[in-house]
Amino acid sequence: MSDFSSMGLNEPIISAIKKLGFNEPTEVQKKSIPLLIDKPKDIVSLAQTGTGKTAAFGLPILHHIDMESKNTQALIIAPTRELCLQITSELKKYAVNFKRLNIVSVYGGSSIQEQAKSIKKGAQIIVATPGRMLDMIKRKYVNISKITFCVLDEADEMLNMGFYKDIKSILSNTPKSKKTWLFSATMPNEVSKIAEQFMKNPYKITVGEKNSSSINVSHKSFLVNNRNKYSSLKLFIDSCTEIYSIIFCRTRRETQKICEKLIEDGYSAGALHGDLSQNQRDLVMKSFRIKQIKILVATDVASRGIDVENITHIIHYKIPDEVEIYNHRSGRTGRASNKGMSVLFVTSSDKRKIKSIENKLKIKIKSSDLPSKNEVFENQIKAYFEKIRKTPINADIEPFLSTINQDLSIISREDLIAKITSLEFERKLNALKQDDVNKSDKKTVRDLRYQINLGTKDYYNWQNLKDFLTEICSLNPGDIYNVDVQKTKSFFNSKPEHKDLIFNVFNKFEIDERPIRVNITNKRGQKDESSSYHKERSFRKGKRKKSKRSKRNF
Repeated sequence: MSDFSSMGLNEPIISAIKKLGFNEPTEVQKKSIPLLIDKPKDIVSLAQTGTGKTAAFGLPILHHIDMESKNTQALIIAPTRELCLQITSELKKYAVNFKRLNIVSVYGGSSIQEQAKSIKKGAQIIVATPGRMLDMIKRKYVNISKITFCVLDEADEMLNMGFYKDIKSILSNTPKSKKTWLFSATMPNEVSKIAEQFMKNPYKITVGEKNSSSINVSHKSFLVNNRNKYSSLKLFIDSCTEIYSIIFCRTRRETQKICEKLIEDGYSAGALHGDLSQNQRDLVMKSFRIKQIKILVATDVASRGIDVENITHIIHYKIPDEVEIYNHRSGRTGRASNKGMSVLFVTSSDKRKIKSIENKLKIKIKSSDLPSKNEVFENQIKAYFEKIRKTPINADIEPFLSTINQDLSIISREDLIAKITSLEFERKLNALKQDDVNKSDKKTVRDLRYQINLGTKDYYNWQNLKDFLTEICSLNPGDIYNVDVQKTKSFFNSKPEHKDLIFNVFNKFEIDERPIRVNITNKRGQKDESSSYHKERSFRKGKRKKSKRSKRNF
């Protein structure tokens, strides 16, 4: 089947599709639409995000909807508000010729009463997030006991987000006679359980090989250490003359901090994480979609369900623990025959993860060296003047050119170019004065080793002690390293530049009225310098008792 008109869709839908400029269906659409129009049945469709899944289930639903009835006939469940609104928007475009059709979005963060009113007027199709939908059912604001179709979009993401029980509860309120269409990028056990419990002999559709990556996405890694990871990130961003990217971090705090540092350094960046209000999230996403923000720094949870076209780079500031998450991240670029790149900033401890990703996804992640700052700067200058060369002359500036030419006539051509370059690239010129991140750091000042009087007796291990230190000192996770936890004390490393900050934080710091002290030690963990804030000496009264040791024969 070469086009939509040969798939059996009714004329109003075909007309809408043509106006939108869609001619050639994607693979998942070719496999799904004819099947769901002819004799609708339960299906499980495995396809990556961005392959056209919304049209694959949306067009058949529109084809079968009874416009004369105001009863809810189709329920589409999506993991996030953003995806919920996106699906609704696309369906309305496909249904532009259906005047009596009412499609209602149901999601958290907006008035539940207003949503209930919209449904009461008659909503043939409801697009909902699991939590809000379950709330509507409990309040009896919605009746889905007579629906004909139920779609679970991004099913693996919903279950990863902890919606398993919600989905089971929602499906238990639907009729057994309905047709269930499950769309997912991967097929974890929880998705299989849903299919087994609520579907009847589902027909399976697979687009591409299982656990495979898009052929339009290239994969590249840079070996860095935690201390220069952010500098390496900036250098890579600077090396891309045109970048429209998502940077993935692991925690909310790291996401916010990386975003703030990028903004301070002059980049157009925005953060997306769970600590933001829904209004803040909407503003960030709107700015990103219209490219007012070119770099989105996000956590996996906050970014789920977001579908944005023409992303050039996916940057993994922290490599995920699961291959499926890496594949899902990377699938956000390289869409619609466009080329994309997935970039990993890896440390020596990440080598095992890299191998696992390569083996399971059957890809090669090319290990590369970052360019020098001089190389990056030279390429940026070339790109800038190439842009000037290609810029068409606006006729409206003609009246002002004689004055400008007269003012600039005393400046030579060489000086004019130099002045323009200096003005445009002042920030980059200042950055060039700093050390190149590719240089060896053997000659740098040695890191400081600290001792703190917290240990396993205080229920700390290396991970939660590191989290405690980075949180209390407002540092990045990479600023605290080589954490060694013993029974009554622990040791950790940090850069010399953080010395005053760490001592200031722990000046008169107490936990449950117990003083917490930090000192600088040598490599063996013995004190060689006390904190300037804790110079008092403690003495034990009386003589020390010699410890008894069992005699050994050698």
